[in-house]
Amino acid sequence: MQKIIIFLTCLLAFPVSVVAESVGLPFVKPGDSWTYRSTIEKGQNGWVQKSTECTVVRTNSTSILLSIKDKGSTQAPKEQLVGRDWCRFRNVNGKEEVVNRPFLFPLEPGKSWEIEYTEDHPNREHRKEQFNHHYIVIGWEDVNVPAGHFTAIKVESEGKWKAELEPTIKAGSSSQTSRDGATVVMQTQKVAPQTATGRLYKAFWYVPEIKRQVKSIEEYYSAGGVRNERYTEELESFKFQ
Repeated sequence: MQKIIIFLTCLLAFPVSVVAESVGLPFVKPGDSWTYRSTIEKGQNGWVQKSTECTVVRTNSTSILLSIKDKGSTQAPKEQLVGRDWCRFRNVNGKEEVVNRPFLFPLEPGKSWEIEYTEDHPNREHRKEQFNHHYIVIGWEDVNVPAGHFTAIKVESEGKWKAELEPTIKAGSSSQTSRDGATVVMQTQKVAPQTATGRLYKAFWYVPEIKRQVKSIEEYYSAGGVRNERYTEELESFKFQ
């Protein structure tokens, strides 16, 4: 009896560490929906806020088709195809590439993965853009959002972006005077492409019973460390079939 008491005393004196079990791929059904409050901040232009409802239209073994509509809008909803793990993908240089993968199931603290891609001529100003994302599962933590209080598994991502700007043409003029009058001479100069770089940070709070994140933050910084853009989403409500 004395040995049992000593054993129990040792257990109380040295707490047993709790290891969180891994989180598997969610099972979603048509009709499942989530409403998020989105806050968009860009430069010194202040911020805008809106509520967006995402509803599952259909699902198969590899993808989920979502219907996305701004709350109160009279416009028809948009449809977006995402991966079963909520990854986002699109055509990059003629090939389908994953451009954002916040979750790589099963999720467990310490797990990490990388996403890298380079896109040629993404817009009129950039000749090339390159992104590098490093994701890591931080662990479990409590989070408060408009929909309530949740215990979520947090994923963070840090990375870099690099953009090669399209070359520009600068035009100038000079004039010289002769006996016959003034002659204007036009001069043009092609400026070599410039390069811009910066950093990015993302965080996602995933709740298994909600089947997706209840909060996310995405931030983009210039080379000097100035934050240019910030996107925040917080769950307002949800409904499952």
